[in-house]
Amino acid sequence: MSPAEQLALALNRLHGLPQLSGRLGAPLAEADLVAILEEASRFAEERIAPGRRDADRAGCVLENGVVRTPPHYAGLLREWQAAGWQGVAAPAEHGGQGLPHAVWAAVFELVSSADMAFGLMPMLTAGAVELLAHQASADQAARFLPPLVSAEWNGTMGLTEPQAGSDLSAVRARAVPDGAGGYCVTGAKIFITWGENSIAANTLHLVLARLPDAPAGSRGISLFAVPKLLPGGRRNGVRCGGIERKAGIHASPTCTMIFEEAEGELVGEPHRGLPAMFAMMNAARLAVGVEGVGQCARATALAEAYAAGREQGGRAIAGHPDVARMLAEMRAVTAAARLIALDCAVSLDRARVGEPGAEARLALLTPVCKAWCTDRAVEVASLGIQVHGGAGYVEETGAAQIWRDARIAPIYEGTNGIQAMDLVARKLPRGMEAFRAMAAEAGAADPALRGPAEALAEAAGRLASAPAEVAGAGAAPFLDAAGWVLGGAWLARAAAVEPGLAGEAGFFLRRLLPRARARLEEALAPA
Repeated sequence: MSPAEQLALALNRLHGLPQLSGRLGAPLAEADLVAILEEASRFAEERIAPGRRDADRAGCVLENGVVRTPPHYAGLLREWQAAGWQGVAAPAEHGGQGLPHAVWAAVFELVSSADMAFGLMPMLTAGAVELLAHQASADQAARFLPPLVSAEWNGTMGLTEPQAGSDLSAVRARAVPDGAGGYCVTGAKIFITWGENSIAANTLHLVLARLPDAPAGSRGISLFAVPKLLPGGRRNGVRCGGIERKAGIHASPTCTMIFEEAEGELVGEPHRGLPAMFAMMNAARLAVGVEGVGQCARATALAEAYAAGREQGGRAIAGHPDVARMLAEMRAVTAAARLIALDCAVSLDRARVGEPGAEARLALLTPVCKAWCTDRAVEVASLGIQVHGGAGYVEETGAAQIWRDARIAPIYEGTNGIQAMDLVARKLPRGMEAFRAMAAEAGAADPALRGPAEALAEAAGRLASAPAEVAGAGAAPFLDAAGWVLGGAWLARAAAVEPGLAGEAGFFLRRLLPRARARLEEALAPA
């Protein structure tokens, strides 16, 4: 099955998204979902994917304060805008289509798989829309959301500073009232994805900064909207201080942004910027997990095509037992990661209609989706290189690019170690009942899952009540084990409704599920 077919199968037959879409106010039939995903796949493969390797070679260049992206990206962005893909799940009252977030997640997988670097611009813009839809004033929403929803503007997330890293309580950027209802924002932000570019008409920076009366720590952070261009086209006091030279995603500009008394607007309440920003951060964590799925899918497709056409020993290497094993693992892991990500996205939609338990499920699944799917992306991309042999380690085949691009995802939006600590130290103590229900649900999916699921639930209880240092040491292997169990359960359910996935499910349960027990033993071992 193609990625689009697997996505449609999961949304229609496993999650019943057409029924849920009606409750969300945007009714869709099963055929509608199939048509949307078929068209998204066509756009991704015909318009985006062909330029992926050229974009990687061209990279980005900072010239006279302007970041030049790969030459074809400007035209590609115009096509993206004309097709309306940015607004798939955006509010209808601001120009979007108002479809379930799960539809956007499925579309974004296909886009990210086609070219991860390009896909990062719509990803962050979608996050900005999510934040502003919930936190902006009516006036701000009316001015900022339509150009973001149409992708005329791109959005960025201005959190990280040189001295702060992941510790946002150490943010030093400041915002001073300008006497006219606005603020002058000053400070430096690093690692800002698509922070400066020459292809969007404007860029809206969502920036964390401190007001003059801010208390110390994370409780003293406020959120500001700072556009690159002000009304009338005047340049605001924000500039790019440099772009990073990176291992991968060469065509996505990663910028140091300097704010020098830039004109900004407060979004939400003073000193409540971090809770407001979490709307964008959580959307980004789910999206980065989906990026991981996209890189798994691209690596798998590339490896399968190469193995089918490369002959050695008188036959295609796809038939050699060890290559067949690697391809089977790539297919099974990709399908499982896809299903975990969709479970997370559908849980977000269910939470929006107030379905009991959906909020708790979403909270538990988000760190698993982000960390497990991105760790698997690196592993699957590495297997893809191995399938290619020496041809995979050189750039001509494209296998190495996937590996290089995928490697950032376990670092993005809170490293995977932070995600694991979030799961064990914060989410489990608050949602143990929901986690045990998820584990029991997984154990019922197939007899092979019963034992691992029970062991997972037991480990969750032990870690949630363990001293901080013990829980911290076991958090990452525990999260990994959760992914193997939950992914296996979803594959078993998928194979039950679609026999075409029986091969992936059988391989996963026989060959990959035992990794869950090994990881749980590691999670509970003395430090």
